[in-house]
Amino acid sequence: MKTTTLKAGQSTDPTGPTGQLCDWLAGFDLGDAPASASERAKVLTLDGIACAIVGAQLPWSRTAAKIVQKFEGRGDCTIVGWGAKTSAPGAALLNGTFIQGFELDDYHPLGPLHSASVVLPALWAASEGDARVSGREFLQAALVGYEVGPRVGMALHGAQMLSRGWHSGAVFGTHAAAAAVGKLMRLDTARFEDALGLAGTQSAGLMAAQYEAMCKRMHHGFSARNGLYAAVLAEGGYTGIKRVFEREYGGFLSTFGEGHDPDASQITSGLGQRWEVERIVIKPYAAMGGIHSPLDALFDIGRQRALNADDIARIECDVSHAVFHHGWWVPERPLTPIGAQMNIGYALAVAAIDGAAMVAQFSPARIDADDIWALLAKVEVRHDPAFDLGGPVKRGQTRVAVTFTDGQRIVVERESSRAIESPQSSDEVAAKYRTLTDGLIDAPRQQAIEQMVRSLEEVEDVRELLVLLAPPAGAAFE
Repeated sequence: MKTTTLKAGQSTDPTGPTGQLCDWLAGFDLGDAPASASERAKVLTLDGIACAIVGAQLPWSRTAAKIVQKFEGRGDCTIVGWGAKTSAPGAALLNGTFIQGFELDDYHPLGPLHSASVVLPALWAASEGDARVSGREFLQAALVGYEVGPRVGMALHGAQMLSRGWHSGAVFGTHAAAAAVGKLMRLDTARFEDALGLAGTQSAGLMAAQYEAMCKRMHHGFSARNGLYAAVLAEGGYTGIKRVFEREYGGFLSTFGEGHDPDASQITSGLGQRWEVERIVIKPYAAMGGIHSPLDALFDIGRQRALNADDIARIECDVSHAVFHHGWWVPERPLTPIGAQMNIGYALAVAAIDGAAMVAQFSPARIDADDIWALLAKVEVRHDPAFDLGGPVKRGQTRVAVTFTDGQRIVVERESSRAIESPQSSDEVAAKYRTLTDGLIDAPRQQAIEQMVRSLEEVEDVRELLVLLAPPAGAAFE
């Protein structure tokens, strides 16, 4: 085996995708990004905080928090919405679990992962050490995390991972967390290579967790914790897999993409010129991202004719392979909230009746209501192979048809969800933050968090933000 003598800070192969990415990470400055990318990173952070506050006191989050605190013990790092602290790994795990706790958080349409749920918890834990971390440093680190995760996902053809049974974001979320914390720690190129190698060897996540288990909520928390550890180990001189993306045997892409032609060029394509953070979608619905386009189509039909459950004879929905296999099975009672939020049929049924698909529609009491199950029996979901022909940019195509009891049939086709076609403005994201957190935290605290995040680069010490996030939050439902 060929060995190479490296200079300090040098990558093992500066021309390969791993080396190029690590070189960019080491040299990146917030000023290199356009104002639009920095602004999107700030509101993505605000949205992640809203999701964490909603998620902190959900029943399954309380179970996780009690177990992790008992196991990890007390520490120096904030557990959002609990008024308690634990170890850095424990806090990263729990806060990632909270953000991903109710399917309200962001997703990237081509490299599907929930970026805030892996990047923010890792950075929060890394920011509560002895050294002061400014808001500018935090934003800079968050931005590189938001860039790296989707790029690794696209190298694995994104949603194809879902079709194969992997929880995609949990597989490549470790790299996003490691890159973010590594930037906060000012790693050089060589140490970034170690951090990404250590991140890749900790990647995992099985999509069967979407049915009955609590652990789907925790997958991105695992990635946040593991990415944090990857950066900390690399900073301390512990070496990771070199050239982790391009290794032919046992490398990240060759193993997770075995037999599926992974494309390593996606990792650095347009790096520093095309900003993936600007393509990350802020969710308008509390459901899996692939269900958003069908929901939009259903609401489009509702604008043509009022949707009354007694007047509906049938609802048909056609989707791509990735969305079908990720979001359809014949549901049975009892259905858990995670199952309801991942199931196309349930989401369409409750949205048709309630005219909404947010927190209340996926509470246990609403899920068990008879009117939902009566309409759910009339929903048919199918895979349309034609929707697979456009590649990953077309996976959000859908066709929804509602047949009414008087014989009228209204059909709407969409290329993608409305949130992809027309991303929310910063003010609209802030409005979502306020809607989600109303009643869970008091108004002065709510306003202070929003103001601090929207002017994050002016904050002198990020621990000021964590002080606001720490006190107990209310419960969205019991």
